[in-house]
Amino acid sequence: MPEEKKDAKKQIPLRLSATLYNELMRWAEDDFRSVNGQIEYLLTECVKWRKKSKKHKNADE
Repeated sequence: MPEEKKDAKKQIPLRLSATLYNELMRWAEDDFRSVNGQIEYLLTECVKWRKKSKKHKNADE
């Protein structure tokens, strides 16, 4: 199997409640993003925050 590119996008099915979708849609519109772009942005920020938090946690030990 050929090696995949690091930046290749993966498609995943995602089920959201109508309420959550509508909230994300409004937030995305405020940030001039698509709903998909907003979800990707939020997940990216959460992963960055988690990595940063782990570094601080490990430094404290």
